[in-house]
Amino acid sequence: MTELAKKRPEFRNINAFKDLTTYRMTPAAWVSILHRGSGLIMFLLLPFIIWMFDTSVSSEISFAKFTAAFNIGIGFVPGWFIKLVALALIWSYLHHFTAGLRHLWMDVSHSAVNKQFGKTSSIVVFVVSITLAVVLGAKLFGLY
Repeated sequence: MTELAKKRPEFRNINAFKDLTTYRMTPAAWVSILHRGSGLIMFLLLPFIIWMFDTSVSSEISFAKFTAAFNIGIGFVPGWFIKLVALALIWSYLHHFTAGLRHLWMDVSHSAVNKQFGKTSSIVVFVVSITLAVVLGAKLFGLY
């Protein structure tokens, strides 16, 4: 064995309080975790998505209720909170979509998969999804 191999730490029992707090995750790890999280957010908000679709296309009266929900709210829920939930849904869709495209690209081009590609493509996923979410969020909140 080389001298370098002898000096490497060996983790047999990981202490969650000591070891996991000092572990630095890569951008690809964050994209992977957030890909799962965004899928969970979309699944949990599926009733909200169905409600939005149903009220926006049923009739003119229901569309007026739909737009009023985003402006003044529904019952005790204020309109800004509904917009915030819609923004979370927008971000989760955009992140899940772009991360899914990244995974598809890695599946198609097996030779291009390496550490550098994983890092740069995950940063691209972050930049694209956050930029589009900020632009659509600004439109949602009426900034332009």
